[in-house]
Parts: sequence; C-alpha cells; structure tokens
Amino acid sequence: ILDCDVLQADGGTRTASITGAFVALVLALEKMVEEGVLEEIPLRDWLAAVSVGKVADALLLDLAYSEDSQAIVDMNVVMTGLGNFVEIQGTAEEYPFTREELEQLLTLASQGIKQLIAIQKNVLGERYDF
Repeated sequence: ILDCDVLQADGGTRTASITGAFVALVLALEKMVEEGVLEEIPLRDWLAAVSVGKVADALLLDLAYSEDSQAIVDMNVVMTGLGNFVEIQGTAEEYPFTREELEQLLTLASQGIKQLIAIQKNVLGERYDF
C-alpha cells in the first residue's frame, strides 16, 4: 500500500500524489524483485498526472491555488508514457467549455505529463522500458 502525504502544496495535490506515487511504486517493486518476492516488475508503462485549466482567456498547466480558485475550467488528467488516458476529470465552473478548448487542454496536459515522465525516468535512472 502506498500512502501519499503532500508536505507543501500550492495547487494539484492529487496529481502530485499520483506522479510521486508512481516513482514510489517502482522503487517498492524493485525491492520486491531484489528480495525474490517478484520475478520482474509487473508494470506496462509509465504514469503521471497533471492539472490544467482555463483562467480568464489563458490555458494553464499545473495550476497554483490562486489560479485554480479563479479557473473557468479545472481539469485533472492522468496519462501513460505512451500517451493513453487513465483518467480525465474536468469541470466547467461558470459556463460550459468548447470541444476545441477541451482538445487544447488535453494537448497541454499531454505536454506536461511528458515532462513529468522525463523527470521520473531521470530519478529512476531510465533503467526501465515498460
């Protein structure tokens, strides 16, 4: 079981927990392989999460609390390293948003998740090619 505590927060604690928990999971599974509990790490792909939103007319990645509290659209996106979606959770706060805005937000989220996965690979030494 992984339990995530965000010690300092100014925004997406849920998405930070998901992204950090994936690294912790890999490290825990690595230890289980070393101890002979598992033969190999049973993961298929990398995983990360990010928040995106629309504040005024700007589309933003990784909203801070001040931005999130003013967001017209607020969305959490969880994706794999191959670009597949695990979860999309979004809410229009004041009025509906368009399909075009949705696609732009998903593109922005994808770009952010690619950056996060690159950091995960750097932390773990890029020794895995799930």
